[in-house]
Amino acid sequence: MIRARRLSDGQDFPWNGEHENVWVDTQDPTPAELAALRAAFPLNRLALEDALERGHWSRAEVYPEHAFITVRSYVNPDQVDEFTERLSIFTFDHAVLTHSPGGTRALSGVWPLAGRDSVNTAQEVTYELLDHTADTFFTAADALEARVDDLEERVFQRVRENPVPHVFELKHLVSQARRLATDAREATALLGRHATCTPADLVRYRDVQDSFTRAAARFDTLRDLLTNLLDLHLNLQSQRMNEVMRTLTAVSVIFLPLTFLAGVWGMNFEFMPELRSPHGYALAWGTFLLIGAALSVYFKRRGWW
Repeated sequence: MIRARRLSDGQDFPWNGEHENVWVDTQDPTPAELAALRAAFPLNRLALEDALERGHWSRAEVYPEHAFITVRSYVNPDQVDEFTERLSIFTFDHAVLTHSPGGTRALSGVWPLAGRDSVNTAQEVTYELLDHTADTFFTAADALEARVDDLEERVFQRVRENPVPHVFELKHLVSQARRLATDAREATALLGRHATCTPADLVRYRDVQDSFTRAAARFDTLRDLLTNLLDLHLNLQSQRMNEVMRTLTAVSVIFLPLTFLAGVWGMNFEFMPELRSPHGYALAWGTFLLIGAALSVYFKRRGWW
């Protein structure tokens, strides 16, 4: 599919090979459409191969014919799954050509803006597309932060629940998001260093680079939070184990003197007055209960129980 919009007035029109002051967008073009594009635009062969290759990561290059950048972002940044989309941008002096397998969120957001005062040149369209792509990473960061906060709350409220699988799942998503944002930042930085454009356009490219840098920094922070959360869970489990061991130790200490007395009175000596006394059995039980109660009260006051 090929659609076109004039950058001078923002009007869509059936594309017939026009290549001046236009924005041409292609989505999964047919061989005939691809041949028409190559006839209208001087597309570099390496750039076109990168744009058509499935699964290509973000990169940028400035060729003699045009500047080229391809960036990968999330299909559903508010859900942060593993599904990504890719947008390739060919920037000429007076035209811009975009390619994607099936459209992207950035394309949907910028297409209606083309032709306005601030989006009426090829470089301005490129900036808006990259800026909207950067916004998807901030949306993804917000969604991941909400999930990390929820997981942190569950760690404190549900001590017996094992959050380790959820932590590693989130760490995997955060690492992928950071890699996507970092690759996009490096591609934008290369484009800003080598592209032939006005100083105002260079400022725009640096602004987008800063956006990708801040997004990557947020993902770094989230990764550190998850690492700290895992350490916190392990510390809580260790603390809980220590409390259990302290309780068991207190119980053992209570029964230790009782066991000693039972062992003494269980010896088979002939002359043991307690054994012949009519109150010996009651005396033994009274001693057991008194010692056990005294130790229990003592441990309770010390906070060991």
